[in-house]
Amino acid sequence: MKKAGELLSFFFDEKTLDRAQGYSELFASWTPVVQAHRIPAAADHSRIVEFERHILLIEADHPGWIQLLQTKQRDLLRTLQRRFPDITGISFRLSRKPVPAVQNAVPDNHPLDDPEPSRVIVEPAMPKPQSSLYDTFEDQELKAILQHLHQGIMARNKMP
Repeated sequence: MKKAGELLSFFFDEKTLDRAQGYSELFASWTPVVQAHRIPAAADHSRIVEFERHILLIEADHPGWIQLLQTKQRDLLRTLQRRFPDITGISFRLSRKPVPAVQNAVPDNHPLDDPEPSRVIVEPAMPKPQSSLYDTFEDQELKAILQHLHQGIMARNKMP
């Protein structure tokens, strides 16, 4: 039985294989680089998604992570350039989907350690009857405060 590398070398020339290996190393380098700059939690919330025209595109799952990474952008770039000199810049964007979790990044039995993260389904807002709006609250004091606040807002805006 042949190894995967042997099969790939049959289909691709050595230059293409070296380039693919370089991309693989680049994408795998993100977590160690972020950890080296003392923001290890950012590795769980961001990832390299593209390298095009010498710019590295990083996606993050929340604007706060982007801001944090931007504060270290110059240092991250220098570190990456030492190993990958073709990189001339880093760009960030908000992810449209959750960043895949890194295995063993969250301790066992942690509430975030869910093999199938829940998906948020956005449905059109349906008017709810006022009586059922507050039925979901178990804390009666909170329920009363929210109802009083709602009544005050409705009265001020003269809404039905």
